[in-house]
Amino acid sequence: MSGLKTILDENLYVNELNNKLENGGVIAFVTDTVWGLGCLPYNKEAVDKIYEIKGRDKSKPLILMSNSINSLLPYVKPLQPLGIRLAEKYFPGALTIVSEKSEKTPNYITSNKNTVGIRVPNNDFFSKLCSKINGGVLATTSANLSNHPSSKNYEQAVSSIGSMVDVVFEDYGCKCLGLESTVILLTENNYKILRQGAVIIDL
Repeated sequence: MSGLKTILDENLYVNELNNKLENGGVIAFVTDTVWGLGCLPYNKEAVDKIYEIKGRDKSKPLILMSNSINSLLPYVKPLQPLGIRLAEKYFPGALTIVSEKSEKTPNYITSNKNTVGIRVPNNDFFSKLCSKINGGVLATTSANLSNHPSSKNYEQAVSSIGSMVDVVFEDYGCKCLGLESTVILLTENNYKILRQGAVIIDL
């Protein structure tokens, strides 16, 4: 990541970006799976805007993503040993772990559920983006209209939601796989696959 030259190397731009996000901004970006749509998790106005942009049912929660598991842990209650094993093996990567949320996670992100999904994508641009934004965590979903295919490149993201967001970042050569993450729900000493995606669980 250190050798990845992007607009995020410009301090003035990063300051402007953080101001946009703090004021309810929504951005689109590449991840390791498909393109994502995100905002700051503590900004309800921005979260509401994501639902509006996508035409997303409010009963479907967003997930939290970062470039570091340590940035995400405050948003969930202490992970059970199985959750720690999964994170150690598959983060960064195309796995979303759904676990019991902490008081730090707002209800408007989780659709009033007591769980939240967390993920650390394996993508250099996304990692750099998180290192530059305040708090280092984004509330996210895929960058497409609901019931439409996920965006798999910059052009598709621009075509789908580009006119409705504050920024669509270029991928700077950090392409995505085009296949969504595997989503698992942690249960008592076990897990349940909610969506089979790019990662095949093998513990």
